[in-house]
Amino acid sequence: MTEVSEYYNTLANNYSEQYRRENLNSLGDYPANYFRLQILVRRIAGLGLKSVFEVGTGEGTPLLIMASMGLRVAGCDIAHSMVKKARDTFEEHGLAPELVQWGDIEDAATLAAQLKDGQFDAVIAAGVLPHVKNDGLMLDNIGMFVRSGGRVFVEFRNKLFSLFTFNRYTQEFILNDLLHDVSPDIKEVVAGELAKRLATDQPPIRVSDESGKPSYDSILSRFHNPFELLELFKGRGYREPVIHWYHYHPAPPMLENALGETFRNAALSLEHEGSWRGWFLCSAGVIEAVKD
Repeated sequence: MTEVSEYYNTLANNYSEQYRRENLNSLGDYPANYFRLQILVRRIAGLGLKSVFEVGTGEGTPLLIMASMGLRVAGCDIAHSMVKKARDTFEEHGLAPELVQWGDIEDAATLAAQLKDGQFDAVIAAGVLPHVKNDGLMLDNIGMFVRSGGRVFVEFRNKLFSLFTFNRYTQEFILNDLLHDVSPDIKEVVAGELAKRLATDQPPIRVSDESGKPSYDSILSRFHNPFELLELFKGRGYREPVIHWYHYHPAPPMLENALGETFRNAALSLEHEGSWRGWFLCSAGVIEAVKD
């Protein structure tokens, strides 16, 4: 399996495109990260937070925006190309490039140097949780950076969305999660019935793109059950966890090509909808919680 760092190294040069407002309708991939950034900016500003540490800085756009709000910022990333790009971006805008360093959130020793100026009011971890092996360890290490009473914002891929996709993810969720302790004989019958009703060949597994570069399915990229995540946060020293949903789908993803522009426009209009429907229509969410 391709290393997560190798995959994100290939994206460094163009990663900022997904944060540009003018690309909302024209970007090939849905601009989900733009709406995630809106959530983060709105919450951090509304809470009056003054400092933020970002795990998984990418090429630096989110932290740059936080810095423009007057916040003390710093961050780390596991992809060396992303770190270099973020440092270049910081330097271009008059910020100290060393505020962004290489670090592995599952290895506290690689992060220690960024604690020299003290803890932060908030920690952001976007596009990180799907790629770690030990969720609890990640939350413990994030806790090093946020003061007591501060906030954490952790993005995750929503496993419950599988109930709306009607594809191989639906089958996997029903068999492996909902029916995980049911007898193999029953699961075999269920699997046969699901195969008749679902597009189990969709979505195609993304191993590499046309140029041979690794694609998303070639790396560790896990979904999480939001019910289990909320309990995990509580058990790791965080309280009052809530979920902010984003990346809405107005129809199962397999219909996007058939619906064309109608699909994209409907998806954009659903963002920030904020009701219970996000638990099923959104492929991703941000858990916000308070550090004890």
